[in-house]
Amino acid sequence: MSFLTEIFERLSTLGVEPVVAEMHDGKPVETTAREFLAQVAQARAFLRTAGVAPGERVVLLAGNSVQRIAVDLAIMAQGAIVVPMYARQAASELSAMVQDCTPVLVVCGDDELRSAMQTEMRETAPRCVILTEIFAGESAVSSGELVVRDEENPATIVYTSGTSGGAKGVVLTSANVGHMLGCTAERLDVLMRIHRRRDRVFHYLPLNFAGSWILMLTCLKRGSLLILCLDLTRLAQDMPKAEADYFLNVPQLLERLRKGVDQQMEKRGSLALYAYARGRQAWLRQRARQGSIADFLWVNLTQLAVFPMIRRTMFSNNLRALICGSAPLNEETQIYFQMLGVPVLQVYGLTETTAICTMDNPEGQGRYVVPGRVGPAIAGCEMKLGENSEILVRGANIFSGYWNRPEEAAKVLERRDSGLWFHSGDQGEVDAKGNWKIIGRLKNLIIMGGGHNVAPEPIEERLLAELPGAQQAVLVGNGKSYLALLVTGEVSDDAIARAVDVVNTEMPHYRQIRKHHHVSAPFSVESSLLTANGKLKRDAIYAHYAAEIEAMYAEKVTA
Repeated sequence: MSFLTEIFERLSTLGVEPVVAEMHDGKPVETTAREFLAQVAQARAFLRTAGVAPGERVVLLAGNSVQRIAVDLAIMAQGAIVVPMYARQAASELSAMVQDCTPVLVVCGDDELRSAMQTEMRETAPRCVILTEIFAGESAVSSGELVVRDEENPATIVYTSGTSGGAKGVVLTSANVGHMLGCTAERLDVLMRIHRRRDRVFHYLPLNFAGSWILMLTCLKRGSLLILCLDLTRLAQDMPKAEADYFLNVPQLLERLRKGVDQQMEKRGSLALYAYARGRQAWLRQRARQGSIADFLWVNLTQLAVFPMIRRTMFSNNLRALICGSAPLNEETQIYFQMLGVPVLQVYGLTETTAICTMDNPEGQGRYVVPGRVGPAIAGCEMKLGENSEILVRGANIFSGYWNRPEEAAKVLERRDSGLWFHSGDQGEVDAKGNWKIIGRLKNLIIMGGGHNVAPEPIEERLLAELPGAQQAVLVGNGKSYLALLVTGEVSDDAIARAVDVVNTEMPHYRQIRKHHHVSAPFSVESSLLTANGKLKRDAIYAHYAAEIEAMYAEKVTA
């Protein structure tokens, strides 16, 4: 049975049960399964009238909403290929992706997006419509039969974030998606095993990202209530009001939440701050098996009076776990939420692996989670280490190729006697229990003039832990005799220097930072220095700040 058939059959059994909701004024406005299926039918009728045929591409360029999800499902139900794109991305980048996948239709979230695309592409622009046009006509009487294509046919083309060059269209088949939905549903069943009600899932990440899209489909497959945050400026207010059991996160948000709690406790006054700080120190000592009787008492006090209050204020009492992906999470932050009684379950994967390769084991509310690691490989996925500790992956989750770029696919897909292996480009390590850790990215390695190879990510992460006001840290030093540093955010040169001194004491000589430059404005998607999902575009950053980087190396280094 195809994953689409499973989803539609599940929705048809739910009737007046809510399946999707949008947060408005701090309240979830719910859409029942019956109402949602009616929207899907209306979108399918529009696509039929527009002449969209099986196998053709339809670009979906809209922010998160119930209507956007209905159109997404409708495109696939018509046998067409959905191509999700990020509404905040630069029009020039969007135009390049649209021209690459040659869609018959572009569905935009609003008229501003449509105008931007038409202006950018001019006479080459395909037909562009907005969501409200799709739902402006009369409701369809029925959806008609699902157009179920072969399992090896593409279900979606998801464009990579393009950290070191142009974005590539990753082709994911129905078989890829179906396998992944089985894996995610099984893990969430384990997480929610002792809870009798349907899951409530809060969701704020853009649905054009593979992991976000997979979670959305998993919720529909399982019949969960998916609650969408439409306004990221209201994220802190909406999180507790959604009363979610779990939700998907990126490390950046969890880091911000941890720092926000510290700031709020400082504002509350000396007594609250003292209890919070003592309880936290005591918990960490107990975790390291160095606790005293006094620590035992402090931990019990804060677990009764302080930590539950923090957890309830941020997330509500319903929260079972936080799920985190996109990039490695700072181990200290994962341990912090563990202290609050909130397990953080990490996942690791790439768009090319249908978003996921590993997942932390949720058994016993994350009892088997190893902080700093991203869990074991999912079912049907095999992982091993290649040259330079590169992670190699094979299994039912591996993509079928890049759209229009077979030569690019050939660079990362290697056929051996034992099967087809995907070269992830990520460096990793695995412990005796099969829990993986991501330690760097091969393309990001800094090759120094003296021949030393330096993975920048661990050092950058350590620096940011010492610089609460900083937004980003980027190491440079290819071909140079020492490392230098770019730092963005509201932080002083003296604070950067102090942080560098602290980190340098932990490093061998060739990993020590000798110069730094402060950039006041953070890198952003709009400046084309971050990818759509917030990752550093290192090559673009190096080019943009070439003069500043060269100036650091022109200065004399003091001993």
